[in-house]
Amino acid sequence: MIEAFRVTELGLAEALRLGAGLRAAATPATDLAAACAAVADALHAALVGDDADLALMSVRLYLSEPGADPALVAAAGDAPPQMATVRVTANPAPIDLVVATLGPAAEAAPRTVSPRHAVVHAHPTDDQPLLVDGAVSAFGFGAALPGGRLFAVAAFARVPLPWGIGHRFDIVAANARVALRAALAEPGDEAWSDLAALLTDTARAEADRVDLMAAQARAEAELVGTLQRVGRDLTAELDLTSLVQAATDAATRATEAGFGSFFYNVTDQRGESYMLYTLSGVPREAFARFPMPRNTAVFANTFEGRGTVRSDDIVADPRYGRMAPHHGMPAGHLPVRSYLAVSVVSPSTGNVLGGFFFGHPEPARFSDRHERLAEGIAGHTAIAMDNARLYARQRGTAATLQQAMLPDLPEVPGMTVVSRYLPAATGVEVGGDWMDVIPLASGGRTAFVVGDVMGRGVHAAALMGQIRTAARAYALLDLPPAEVMTLLSRTARGLRAHFITCLYAVHDPAAGTLTYASGGHLPPAVIDPDGQVRLLMERIGIPLAVGDRYAQREIAFPPGSGLFLYTDGLVEDRRRVLDDGLDALVGRLRDLAAAANPEDECDKLIVDLTQGQHDDDIAILYARHRG
Repeated sequence: MIEAFRVTELGLAEALRLGAGLRAAATPATDLAAACAAVADALHAALVGDDADLALMSVRLYLSEPGADPALVAAAGDAPPQMATVRVTANPAPIDLVVATLGPAAEAAPRTVSPRHAVVHAHPTDDQPLLVDGAVSAFGFGAALPGGRLFAVAAFARVPLPWGIGHRFDIVAANARVALRAALAEPGDEAWSDLAALLTDTARAEADRVDLMAAQARAEAELVGTLQRVGRDLTAELDLTSLVQAATDAATRATEAGFGSFFYNVTDQRGESYMLYTLSGVPREAFARFPMPRNTAVFANTFEGRGTVRSDDIVADPRYGRMAPHHGMPAGHLPVRSYLAVSVVSPSTGNVLGGFFFGHPEPARFSDRHERLAEGIAGHTAIAMDNARLYARQRGTAATLQQAMLPDLPEVPGMTVVSRYLPAATGVEVGGDWMDVIPLASGGRTAFVVGDVMGRGVHAAALMGQIRTAARAYALLDLPPAEVMTLLSRTARGLRAHFITCLYAVHDPAAGTLTYASGGHLPPAVIDPDGQVRLLMERIGIPLAVGDRYAQREIAFPPGSGLFLYTDGLVEDRRRVLDDGLDALVGRLRDLAAAANPEDECDKLIVDLTQGQHDDDIAILYARHRG
């Protein structure tokens, strides 16, 4: 059974396999009529539409003997074989027979003609129909056979055949000719030679076309790849100074300029605007003694965002040298002949953020490709600058708000207390982590609190502020930790909070105890006077707003003991599971217990555990009982 080919995707490889399939189908034939029938049936079965149904309504194969009208010798498909008489002129060529068997639509249709075969691809019109009603397109091919005979195949399709498909049937026609010659028991050297020559010419033309397309694709892929790499690197950079230098370096390399610069505007905290610049390819000293560029005729298009300027020789440009006092480049300026300048325009505001300027001492060094690269990098730079400036503003606002919402922790007699709060290293939204130290009314007791509101943003921060305030209020009632947690859970439920964890612990120096209750928070760590570290895993409890009753536990907490409370940003992230983070924390707390300067040691602990990268806020509270 012959292989099926989607007619809309018939390429060179498919045409070769189709031709070989026709020859294979005709090989068992014992005479010409049988071979013709095999070719017609195979071609009809081989081509399918996008819906996988047969694409051809009818395939007809005609033979023309010298001095006689063409005869229909084989047909395949569901169209009726009856047809108008096909007539050709005396001594017809293969193209004449092919056109006659397709109908008037083929008379002016695209064709391929060689001395021994012809291919036509036709679409019907109202005035020029095909010979089969209902066919929406057709193709035909034919060739010479021994003894002055000609054959022609007419194929009528129910689907539109794509323009340009005709030249693929050169190979199919040559294969069909070989198959029919074999059925005539005629020597096939000539047919095979013709087929070999056709394949060679086709392969050479196809190779040239593929080489050209490959070269174009490589150039385009290289350009796109360069822009993607630069864009990825720039959009990941949120520090404006680093960003503009990276952009200048990337654009200078991409344009192969002798040197490049980027001039851009910044606004300080007082709202005053001023211009800064970066350089690439030359030391900064090369421009240190020159003033900032003015809005001259050469620079105006760039600083005003009116489009890219490219000149093969800027000193010959009529806009050059018209501004006093230098009338061109100042003395000592690096030589510039080739010139390319691109505006950097904010996509969000339309404001000109700055401009790239590239120079080369030789003329005509910048091409269309260099221009496209520079414009692409300028576009990425504009987006990245918008992001960096927005990040800086929002990050500053968030940091101010977060710090304002955290309490000033009091000094506790007989205790060393260290607290740290670090906002997430990425993102700009306010988080919901907090810690607190609350002196209680009697016995010199102190409450230590840590908590985490799920989520980020103003809503999480507002919940955090309300829960922290409630915890302070309940603590001042001098209630046991379990009752404080129960009241906090009810408060959280009333605020429609979804998930809040909290740990509340009370240190009683007179009794030498620590009593705590947890609402789903990570286990507190206790450092014994001998330096041993314990995670208090018992009685973790369930989060606030979910539970109604909480248990509390009392442990010994003599002088020399330490309590370490923390939120999950310290021990859990995308690179490390929670258990590994807790193990690492226990190991570092042994060093904290022996540290002469617990402030510095807490800072080191955070850096060691997070490697300077944390996707979530971090709050820690360390309290050591000095006695």
